Amino acid sequence: MDFSDWIGNSVTSDDVITARMVDHFRHTLGDHCFTGNAVPPGLHWCLAPEAVSPGLLGPDGHPKRGDFLPDIPYARRMWAGGWLEFHGDFKIGDHVKKQSRIDDINFKSGKSGNLCFVAVTHEFSVGDQLKLRERHDVVYREEVTAAPPLDSITDSAAAHRWQVDANSVMLFRYSALTFNGHRIHYDLPYSTNVEGHGGLLVHGPLQATLMLNLACSIGGKLPKHMAYRGVRPLVCGDPIMVDASPEDATLAACVRGADGNITMKATVTP
Repeated sequence: MDFSDWIGNSVTSDDVITARMVDHFRHTLGDHCFTGNAVPPGLHWCLAPEAVSPGLLGPDGHPKRGDFLPDIPYARRMWAGGWLEFHGDFKIGDHVKKQSRIDDINFKSGKSGNLCFVAVTHEFSVGDQLKLRERHDVVYREEVTAAPPLDSITDSAAAHRWQVDANSVMLFRYSALTFNGHRIHYDLPYSTNVEGHGGLLVHGPLQATLMLNLACSIGGKLPKHMAYRGVRPLVCGDPIMVDASPEDATLAACVRGADGNITMKATVTP
């Protein structure tokens, strides 16, 4: 399969950061939100989301492929990871321009079957000033039998830890903020019976947002860079753990499920 002609495909959108948006974002994260900035870290994932009419949605609740993203012939898609490069703070009232471009399409074969990774770069600017550059990796995979649950592991010490009640209400609020219609986050029968997960799944960007806000709370400001990747799906229910510990000149962060297994990792450069 050759989708190389999609590389370079781009789209530009815009949004305004409102006081209501910031207020709802803070109330979604609760106590796990950095208070040092007028606009909390991670709010950019709420800006200029893709919005289409109901008839243009796929069976999973996402917009159908073939417009900006290629029509990869694998049924499942998830947030695989990416990186964030910070150039400045956002302010309430900012008119933000978001430029998105497909930079790479890569097919692989893994333990869970055939995969396709689509790398998208987003640049967020206010006026002529770049505020944030982001790499977003989307993974498409074949329909496969879900892997059996992992055994619980012994808890490990972390220099900093948040315990977060990532329950279905938090997931619903975050889906509303980001206009994310993916049914794995709110439709329990679909998530378990169709996609084979153990319950509703916590959003990839929500996990990254929690790690980023913990890192900012430790360092007192936005970092220069954060790279992160998903390790396995995170089922909501019991409180999760968001950990961070110094590692050389960086901060190593992760999200753990209630069983102690890591679901997402990050390296934060102050």
